[in-house]
Amino acid sequence: MTIIQQFSRQLEQEAQTTRKMLAIVPNDKYDWKPHEKSMTIKRLATHIAELPTWIKMTLTTDELDFANNPYEVENVNSTGELLAYFEKNVEEGRAYLKEEYADKLSENWTLRSGDTIYSVEPKIDVLRMSLSQIIHHRAQLGVYLRLLDIPIPGSYGPSADESF
Repeated sequence: MTIIQQFSRQLEQEAQTTRKMLAIVPNDKYDWKPHEKSMTIKRLATHIAELPTWIKMTLTTDELDFANNPYEVENVNSTGELLAYFEKNVEEGRAYLKEEYADKLSENWTLRSGDTIYSVEPKIDVLRMSLSQIIHHRAQLGVYLRLLDIPIPGSYGPSADESF
């Protein structure tokens, strides 16, 4: 199995689990957050849904410069819109996890804001980080949902809310 095939397989596995978690975000809690320093549930869920776009960005660019590309959050207002946004982004990610991009994986990719450089890493590491970010933020969302007393679906086996 090639590294591109491995990333593709992981995207599919994580998309399946992420889809289950995004599907239970309640429409009436989009402005809720567990702490004043936390993102709202809407912002967190939207960020999770957008992360597959990093696949294309990583493989087709050499950097992200926040100074030249101000971040704009997708405006979703319902769980249906959130899931549609996620599906669109997963489809985009799939389209770029192709062997034709394998030779790009060793090239460096830079994350910066003007002259401030946050990281310079091989694209293979940025792809791995992007998929890890989906997992990381999905776990955060699980905590948010747990605090709202919403049963959590299992990720890599049954959750405490699912019967064994």
